[in-house]
Amino acid sequence: HQPKRVVILGGGYIGCEFACVLNGLGTEVVQIIRADKILRGFDGELRTEIQNAMTQHGITIMTHTEPIAIHKTETGVDVTVATPQKQEHILADAVSLAATGRRPNIQRLGLENTSIEVHHGAIAVDMNHRTTVPHIFAVGDVTDRVNLTPVAIKEGRIFADREFGHKPGLMSHDTIPTAVFTTPEMGTVGLTEEQAKAQFGEDDIQIYRSRFRPMYYTLPNMEARTLMKLVVQKSTDRVLGAHMVGDYAAEIIQGVAIAVKMGATKADFDATIAIHPSSAEEFVTMR
Repeated sequence: HQPKRVVILGGGYIGCEFACVLNGLGTEVVQIIRADKILRGFDGELRTEIQNAMTQHGITIMTHTEPIAIHKTETGVDVTVATPQKQEHILADAVSLAATGRRPNIQRLGLENTSIEVHHGAIAVDMNHRTTVPHIFAVGDVTDRVNLTPVAIKEGRIFADREFGHKPGLMSHDTIPTAVFTTPEMGTVGLTEEQAKAQFGEDDIQIYRSRFRPMYYTLPNMEARTLMKLVVQKSTDRVLGAHMVGDYAAEIIQGVAIAVKMGATKADFDATIAIHPSSAEEFVTMR
């Protein structure tokens, strides 16, 4: 049964992805967030780009809004929220999605029968994934470091290779590429503009960006736009971050992530021949 109207609580990537899926299927979506923007922790410019696109697609995003109560009704749910001006009621179908965050699922592991330390609801481990009990290790979301499936897989492989394959290695949680499968997509790797300026100082950061309408949308005269962005340290010319909003952002950023991980400079990007016509070529033609 597809709901006609749904309320989504939370502005993280899970809430935003479900909002776009339901909106694409024709469901009216109201998204409630406490902050002024969705997708906290991502690059601010990209957050604005995604939020504007979602709004243009018909998703209602209520910012600075606090959910107070949810009550069942004969036809669905009644969500009481507090806005900066007043309290109001939002009526929706029998579906209300709470996407307000996750926490490690460690309640049934029997940790209370061990001396394993738990910090803020997560299993504490060192750089070798060893817990406070020397012969017990933990990888993945139970350690609450970077809660992504590929990260958990990589941690598991590195641990297995080190402990059973005699291949020394440590997991690096720096420069992890990720994507948000909204409409349009977001792909990102490395430091955001805000993180880079906080770490290296505003005067040492150069931002390169490109906004355009992909050729695919020119003939039907559709207004879909793409944003690409490079965050570069002036003193070293190193590309600290690469970010994109647009079609196939995840596919494109996966390749760019290799260059960013290897410490490529802006000059390295500039020296790379572009594939034309493509959206990806913008990453090597920004000036």
